[in-house]
Amino acid sequence: MRVVGRDEQIAQAGRVAGRFVGKMMPKAKAASAAATKQWGPTAKHSEQFVKHVLPATVKPIHALWHEILGFVFLAFAGIGAFRIWQRFGKLPPVQLLIIVIFVAVMAGYGISSVRKARKISKS
Repeated sequence: MRVVGRDEQIAQAGRVAGRFVGKMMPKAKAASAAATKQWGPTAKHSEQFVKHVLPATVKPIHALWHEILGFVFLAFAGIGAFRIWQRFGKLPPVQLLIIVIFVAVMAGYGISSVRKARKISKS
């Protein structure tokens, strides 16, 4: 009895699979032709649907994304501004400066995001 190595086992399995595919190929080609004949028009209509509908849906979703981000950034800026107003005299100067920079950056990002959303929806 001969001991068969792992590589030889894989090669034998490949030969068996190749013979099986060779026997099944004519049936597979006939089935593929029938499926193409049956589903071809549906695939073509699906392609046309995606080509026309997808751009029309991506644009509003893109604008909505920027509006939501703008709202979040403006909300963060509002929270920071409220903290400044609430504790104006009690904050150390360095902490006040950090909060003012935070509010300015958040408000800037929020405003630019809302403007970008308006620009997208107009185009």
